[in-house]
Amino acid sequence: MTVVVIPAGGAGARMKSRQPKQYLRVTGAPLLVHTLRALLRSGVVDGVVLAVPGDRIVATRRMLQRYRVPRILGVVGGGANRQESVWRGLQAAPAGARWIVVHDAVRPFITRDLVEQVLAAARRHGAATCGLAVRETVKRVRGETVQATLDRDGLWLIQTPQAFSRGLLWAAHEKARRDHFTGTDDAVLVERLGGRVAMVPGLPENLKITTPEDLKVARLWLRAGHRPRRASGRVPRR
Repeated sequence: MTVVVIPAGGAGARMKSRQPKQYLRVTGAPLLVHTLRALLRSGVVDGVVLAVPGDRIVATRRMLQRYRVPRILGVVGGGANRQESVWRGLQAAPAGARWIVVHDAVRPFITRDLVEQVLAAARRHGAATCGLAVRETVKRVRGETVQATLDRDGLWLIQTPQAFSRGLLWAAHEKARRDHFTGTDDAVLVERLGGRVAMVPGLPENLKITTPEDLKVARLWLRAGHRPRRASGRVPRR
């Protein structure tokens, strides 16, 4: 059984909106609904657990019913940060879930191919993520001054979905909690265990909608019925 955990407990301060960005309506439905539809349309996941703001649990359940989103296995209160929300969602996943996919609530432009490829890589290695190889010059800047130019070889910009065996992800979160460590994604928690995380090429269109500018792009794409191209299925060599 494969279950998606969506950490949707954030406030989205950078969006400068009165409500969390995942609930903003775009072309007839909230962003979260668009993301859920894209995931469930893939046909490779059995259900979804959502970790949402504690004061929006009931409203979220009503929203899911209104938009007839199927295969929702649970709606739980999220934590103070993304990592805590994933942990709570992981705890709420059915006992029969062997594989866990973690996906950002505001990345609606994913494809069946990408979800399948990340899951396939996780089944081979125990954990997998997706991302884009860095192709431009990277500089470290402090204030308004360049401090250094970094070697971009081997650097990737990480996206979701990420996929894990349930036991591995659980152990990674437990260690992070014991160590009082907070990571920027779930893959880094597995890395801290010494686990191998496979990399799958992501999609340039796999936009994480964070700012008002991102929201404008998302509206244009959704209105146009935009569908991302297929993932290449292999890590490019330099």
